[in-house]
Amino acid sequence: MAEQLKNVYTKEYIRNLANKIKENYNDFDNDGFINSIFNPTWEILELKMRMRHIAITLNEYLPLPYKKQLEILKPASKDFSGFEAMFFQDFVEVYGLDDFENSMDALEVFTIDSSSEFAIRAFILKYEDKTMQQMKLWAKSSNEHIRRLASEGCRPRLPWAVALPRFKANPSKVFEIIELLKNDPSKYVQKSVANNLNDISKDNPELVIEFVKNNLGVSKELDWICKHASRTLLKKGDEKVLELFSFGKSHHIDISNFICDELVKVDDYLNFSFEVVSDEELGNIRVEYGMYYLKSNRAHNKKVFMISQNEVKSNNKKFIKKQSFKNMTTRKHYLGKHYISIIINGKEMIKKEFILDDTCN
Repeated sequence: MAEQLKNVYTKEYIRNLANKIKENYNDFDNDGFINSIFNPTWEILELKMRMRHIAITLNEYLPLPYKKQLEILKPASKDFSGFEAMFFQDFVEVYGLDDFENSMDALEVFTIDSSSEFAIRAFILKYEDKTMQQMKLWAKSSNEHIRRLASEGCRPRLPWAVALPRFKANPSKVFEIIELLKNDPSKYVQKSVANNLNDISKDNPELVIEFVKNNLGVSKELDWICKHASRTLLKKGDEKVLELFSFGKSHHIDISNFICDELVKVDDYLNFSFEVVSDEELGNIRVEYGMYYLKSNRAHNKKVFMISQNEVKSNNKKFIKKQSFKNMTTRKHYLGKHYISIIINGKEMIKKEFILDDTCN
């Protein structure tokens, strides 16, 4: 079984943190800090609460003004990286909301080896215009990590983060950042821009469609951003987006030799195959399959999976696939009737039922 992320904070990790802080603050109580981290509640805390607990304990053992605390934490942070170092940013979110200038400087430092995408959102909510102006400056930084923060931090629906309801309703200020970064040479930044646009498409699809219309064909990099940004709309079969990417034509295509298992056992695979055929060259085709999962209330929930999207110069192409029905923490499978469908260029071409059972051979 994979190690839980929260367990990254070992005693060795926290001891190393204490030692680095001691290098910048002689009065730091290493042993007291370590003992306070691993208090009786530690074991029941999940990842983000462990981050918060570390931030709160740092404040307790650094009995100094906020600006002085940051002068100690900023150099210490250079020896820590990745998601596990986000307690530095969490410290700023908890204790720095009333000190905008010093907090912005700290988040800029902390994001280089980690990411300040979560902490910056508290400042957007409190100082929207001021923070977005700061993010415009970050969008012009020479450092790709800082430029990425400008985009990632203002995503309306950033996973695991507090939502930004005003930007969900009206993302005009987010688009100002996107315009500054849409031609960024860094793939790291490009992915963030595309993910930001994909977030926007869930609440304001027409704005993303307009962005794609205006930017598709400008460069290879911007084409990639446009397609990755449109993935939710493509999965939904949005006709305008399908047409923009030349996936609008499907009337000439048929499905033949569609075969799938009629019975599937829990923790096993659904095996299926089919052939896409036409009297002419298939051309640009986006091939997906839809799984209609049975839910606990006996209704069905459809989830779409990508198989292929490219130009096919022949008049037929065969696909052989399988879908896992292993129970996971993110999806529990219910016994009974399910459905699978084949989708070509956003159009559901064929649909077939199968039974999920726990007794079939």
